[in-house]
Amino acid sequence: MLYLFKQILRAALWIFCAEINIKNKALLNQKGPLLIIANHPNSFLDAVIIGSNYNRRIHFLARGDVFTKRHHRFLLGLLNMIPVYRIREGKEFLHLNDYAFEKSVALLKKEEAVLIFIEGTCVNKNELQPFKKGTARILETAQSMGVNPTILLAGLYYNNFRGIGKRVNLCLEEFKNPPNITCSKDRVVFNSLVFTALEKLILPITRPVIYNKNLFYYIHLKYYKIIEKRVSKATQGTVFYDSVFFSALLFTYPLFLLLIFGLLMLLKIPQPIIFITLLCIPIFGKRTIA
Repeated sequence: MLYLFKQILRAALWIFCAEINIKNKALLNQKGPLLIIANHPNSFLDAVIIGSNYNRRIHFLARGDVFTKRHHRFLLGLLNMIPVYRIREGKEFLHLNDYAFEKSVALLKKEEAVLIFIEGTCVNKNELQPFKKGTARILETAQSMGVNPTILLAGLYYNNFRGIGKRVNLCLEEFKNPPNITCSKDRVVFNSLVFTALEKLILPITRPVIYNKNLFYYIHLKYYKIIEKRVSKATQGTVFYDSVFFSALLFTYPLFLLLIFGLLMLLKIPQPIIFITLLCIPIFGKRTIA
């Protein structure tokens, strides 16, 4: 099931993004306990891009306010998300962070992989924001239990934060010889070392995106515009535009292809031609973006 879900996500990202360039791709094959530390420029899309490129299960910490509804908690739990709360969500929730940290350490002890966005917030910027202390606290607890996970830094850079056709750089690097953390001063030192190393992994993209406005571009145009308008209204003033847009396309694109299938059937087009057409639409639609 995990393999199938990741293949679907990879196919969706292939259509959604003009290019995802991964540097040091061999590091995606790390075994054993793994702590992935990443910057956080584009909300849940960051986790989708990083997590879908691993063949192993990835657990990751996500902002707690999206877990407020029961059905949200259920769905996000299926995606291996662990809620972590900020002061803006209310002081009454902060004690729940102890669970998030304990859960993360327990997963590392079981040789699982945990992804943490060390900035603790998302502002739709490629520049690093000040780090929170949570990541250092998790590593401190793990070290105290004799668990020393491999630490992997993941630097993400987006050429834009508004919909399809984006170029993304994902640069990976192992963070070797982490300091032993036993006090608050050690946490500050750890964050400083990670900041310096991670900043170097956020590699800018200068190549522009070009749209080839052919038949397949216009086949998709109206569909995209309808989704874009609804998502833009729903996410106004938030950082969730890309994440919600990607999710909306993920769940509605099969319906879009089904609608085209129905129209071609009404026109009495031979079925072999219909199936070839449905195969070509996403492939050549992708190729309208260069």
